[in-house]
Amino acid sequence: MAKREVSDYHQELFNHFGYNFGFVADLLEKYLENQSSVTEYWQNYFNQLTNNESGAVIPPKQEKVEQKVASSVKVNKPIHSFELSTEDVTQVITGIGAKIIENMESSLHIPTATSLRTVSVKLLEENRRILNTHLMRMSAGKISFTHLVAYAVVRAINKNNTMNNSFGVIDGSPTLIQKPYINLGIAVDSVRKDGSRSLIVPNIKKAGKMNFKQFFDAYNDLILRVKQGKIEPSDFQGTTITLTNPGGMGTVSSTPRLMLGQGCIIAIGSIDYPSEFMAMHPSSLAELGVGKIMNITSTYDHRIIQGAESGNFLKQVDLLLLGQENFYESIFNDLNIPQNPVSWGMDTTFKGYGFNEDRSNVEKQAQILALINMYRVRGHLIANLNPLSSKIEFQEELDPSFYGFTIWDYDRSYVTANLKGLEAGTLRQILDVLHATYCEKIGAEFMHIQNPKEKAWLQEKMEPIKNKPQLSNEIKQRIMQKLIIAEAFEHFLHTKFIGHKRFSLEGNETLIPVLDKLLGDAAEDDVQEVILGMAHRGRLNVLSNIMGKSYEKIFSEFEDNIDPTSSQGTGDVKYHLGATGQYLTRNGKKIDVSISSNPSHLEWVNPVVEGIVRAKQSRLEDKNRSKVIPILIHGDAAFAGQGIVAETLNLSQLTGYRTGGTVHIIINNQIGFTTTPEDARSSAYATDVAKMVQAPIFHVNGDDPEASIWVTQLAFEYRQKFHKDVVIDLMGYRRHGHNEGDDPVYTQPLMYKKIKEHPSVKQIYQEKLISSSVLSEKEIAKMDTELYTTLEKGLKESKKNKVEFVPDRSLAISIEQYNSRPRHGVTKVSFDQLAKVVKAITSFPDNFILNPKLKKHIAKRKEFLTGNTHIDWAFAEALSFGSLLLEGFPVRLSGQDSARGTFSQRHLIFTDMNNEKEIIPHNHIEENQALIEPLDSFLSEAAVLGFEYGYSIADPLTLVIWEAQFGDFANGAQIIIDNFISCSEKKWKLPNNVVLLLPHGQEGQGPEHSSARLERFLTLSAEDNMRVCNPTTPAQYFHVLRRQLHSDLEKPLIVMTPKSLLRLPAARSVIKEFTESEFMEVIDDDSVKDNNDIKRVILTSGKVYYDLIRYREINEINDTAIVRVEQYYPYPENRLNEILQSYDKAKIINWVQEEPKNMGAWGFMYPRLVEKNIKSYQKLTYVGRTESPSPASGSMKIHNKHQDDLLKAAFK
Repeated sequence: MAKREVSDYHQELFNHFGYNFGFVADLLEKYLENQSSVTEYWQNYFNQLTNNESGAVIPPKQEKVEQKVASSVKVNKPIHSFELSTEDVTQVITGIGAKIIENMESSLHIPTATSLRTVSVKLLEENRRILNTHLMRMSAGKISFTHLVAYAVVRAINKNNTMNNSFGVIDGSPTLIQKPYINLGIAVDSVRKDGSRSLIVPNIKKAGKMNFKQFFDAYNDLILRVKQGKIEPSDFQGTTITLTNPGGMGTVSSTPRLMLGQGCIIAIGSIDYPSEFMAMHPSSLAELGVGKIMNITSTYDHRIIQGAESGNFLKQVDLLLLGQENFYESIFNDLNIPQNPVSWGMDTTFKGYGFNEDRSNVEKQAQILALINMYRVRGHLIANLNPLSSKIEFQEELDPSFYGFTIWDYDRSYVTANLKGLEAGTLRQILDVLHATYCEKIGAEFMHIQNPKEKAWLQEKMEPIKNKPQLSNEIKQRIMQKLIIAEAFEHFLHTKFIGHKRFSLEGNETLIPVLDKLLGDAAEDDVQEVILGMAHRGRLNVLSNIMGKSYEKIFSEFEDNIDPTSSQGTGDVKYHLGATGQYLTRNGKKIDVSISSNPSHLEWVNPVVEGIVRAKQSRLEDKNRSKVIPILIHGDAAFAGQGIVAETLNLSQLTGYRTGGTVHIIINNQIGFTTTPEDARSSAYATDVAKMVQAPIFHVNGDDPEASIWVTQLAFEYRQKFHKDVVIDLMGYRRHGHNEGDDPVYTQPLMYKKIKEHPSVKQIYQEKLISSSVLSEKEIAKMDTELYTTLEKGLKESKKNKVEFVPDRSLAISIEQYNSRPRHGVTKVSFDQLAKVVKAITSFPDNFILNPKLKKHIAKRKEFLTGNTHIDWAFAEALSFGSLLLEGFPVRLSGQDSARGTFSQRHLIFTDMNNEKEIIPHNHIEENQALIEPLDSFLSEAAVLGFEYGYSIADPLTLVIWEAQFGDFANGAQIIIDNFISCSEKKWKLPNNVVLLLPHGQEGQGPEHSSARLERFLTLSAEDNMRVCNPTTPAQYFHVLRRQLHSDLEKPLIVMTPKSLLRLPAARSVIKEFTESEFMEVIDDDSVKDNNDIKRVILTSGKVYYDLIRYREINEINDTAIVRVEQYYPYPENRLNEILQSYDKAKIINWVQEEPKNMGAWGFMYPRLVEKNIKSYQKLTYVGRTESPSPASGSMKIHNKHQDDLLKAAFK
């Protein structure tokens, strides 16, 4: 179609679209060249316009209104009133340009007037900067000056609605057209195909009803569609008032042409300092309080709008831009900005000379330091940490106005004193550094630390780079690779094993690049091994992508390919299993990594991991504790809710338990099963408990993997430098329910609506890398495909071959050492060896001042060297420890007051009376011996026992002992006993040989100090899982301790230890019981001369044995044998048969115990005795206290009566 034919449509386009017809004409030209180059809407319109297609929809036309123009007006063609040069080039203006000229000349006859107002933009500029700082952190766009001015115009029109009216001639009569709605036209500059520029004026519909967030979104949508060529006729229709911004091109002030059908057009000029100040230095401008200005003009139809109305309207715009009527407050609220806007006010800095000026400057300088400090303390409270929400509460202490700063201070310079990387700067620069460092994707809590060196180090690391290190493309590609692996693994399991529980990592996949970074940095720092402890969330992902467990092995767990005839234990669910492996870092180094097996009891693996690490550090003689480091991965609800967390943190700086610092990583799902944070904790953060040990805490938005690996680097470097715990709070979400079969929408419908709409961190990060040309979409797709191919291959292999996932054991000793350990079971020790021990533990340096009360204690022990002495319990224990040390077995004893002993019986550590220096004689027996570590633990049972259990599984060649202050204190560690110690071998093929010493016995001391709850341990006893003993002599105790390391079996040992027997003369052993004997599971009555005289056999155990023999002696009873059961489990069936058969004349078999009938050993012994040992002619009778919910009476009088009754009944 010829160009002249295109121009034929100009008048119709102008009639329909007014001044926007140039834009539509360009679209028509594109349409005529290629119909598919315009949107379907425009195709339909142009089809009808050019009669190419019938039935097309044409945009509805507004009521035709004639503009009042004198009919006698004649538009003359322009003529030259000047001479042309021969060099001039002329070009006839046709088409769109000619139409514009015609319309412009027509508009000259509309009686318009213009009002102008100069407004300060100081406040506008500062608040826009604050808004954009926060929006940038939220990746939520950018606000222009025009956004804010346009919104002010809309707000001003709401109060001055005459500016929204227009004039027209309807049915021949001049008419005022009042419009209750505001359709704000935005003049948009566009470049045409030929390079010329033109304006189009689409409008924001119903702008007067919008809050700023809605207005901002509508404005941006309009501009985007203009740029994309997706504007439709409806976007032009109904404009009531127009805003144009020639200031964007540098124009100071403008009087634009009024649009047809409108009563007013607003123009804003450029923003700059007044011309008389333009050459001044910025510091001088700041001191004088000179700010930038902007001119606003209102060109209006004088027929319906008067000059005063226009002036009031501009005044209202000015007042709004100066913050009147809560203009900025409403904008900040609409955008959820956690800060008050800067307000207009008088400059409070005194300008003059002398004292007042100096004082004013000094006060503000001091407040700068307070402001900087408060951002370090509280900046994290307004950081963008939550991937699901940008809502943050306002913090008054982070508002400069709180410290007396006004808008005029933002360009003034101040000394920062210790703001790293900025010795001095304007208030604005200082705020920019503080916001960027402490209020973006990282929220650092470290000012609670009391050590100034640690705080200064952290500031030096964070502030100069504003917590935004420069990462190479190689590192970014590595992050992307790890995110792909993490997400693909979860998606694959989700589609291939539908309905299976796997406790997905989805929503917190950034954990994998975080661990990759942590292990990489550790390897670079020559760390040999990392020990991980974590619950089930994300565990399979870690096992596969960090531990290196093959996909085949993991998939086999889902297939449940288990051999039912296996004698290797019942096993555990796949997300509880431990493993060891080697991790290949980014730089090609390898580092050993282990993850500890754990039950579903969240966080209870924490002290276990610490014990494993301590054992490995001890064997490596790693005194700096930098070769093996612990990493604990927590859930947010569990970290705040489980007391074991606080107990484990408390271990971190204790001499006997420190491991040189733990890196804690919290997988923060912002929910615990169905419980919200508001119901799960009283603290602001899940991490607040870590402040008790002054650990720095780095909160980080998990949707920003670059920020996440930066805090990981910080955390590791801090740990290595200061040997303290450090916490990374990885804020994410849980894409599915607590498990994949749970529906979280029942309880958190709104949260899961957000999660459903929220892109994964992999999607977010790949878009970032694609837009910055680090990786292409094709390269990322290739990585995805290759990984899914590998996963499919692993699945096929798992179905083809049954691959068992065998949990691994992480030992502190070599396999050679472990396999060569003694297994002969011999526990007796020669006199000479014992004498060597006695000489050492009774010798002290010449200048050592021993407590006088202990001299008798030492002298009594020296009698051993004469070969004729009786040995008490504490001495027997000391001999067992010393003999093991000489054999090369270390000993570790911990518990509350255990070094001295609760009953002042042990005294492994001696303290000089003059200087309180301590010595441990056991560690000075001979050169090259092993060492003993006697420890007084803090007041914890759970964490300390968990620690010792962990130590024992890592180092089976160390005698690891935990002693309860009283036996029932073990109640506080029941989870460790039930879920780790008693069943670790059965569940995880992980043996342990930890020893529990539990003081036990009824002695009238009340319910809480009488029972070690023997019945609980016996209930747990099955399949030879542990040894439960109640020795009655020091020699028996000596042998049972030594048996722990000389047996061919690794089993935990539970010992009911004595209290009153510690000093009972009758409860002592002679030397030959140590040098010639072994441990006896059952001890016969050696006082019986003729077994045929025995009519009654008493089976008993523990302290009551001595009460029984004393009663028998006093009452001269000769027909009763008293047989002691020294080991309840494994049940000594053969030995009991042997002894009971020797008393075949005895028809009465009494089981005697001090505990109530529903406690103690009766419930365990009765069915076994009946089934395995008691003959049909014999009667088995219970003798003891009646059933009771309480272990013992609180009255000594009642206790004595019950004890007397028990003794009498025993011989009936």
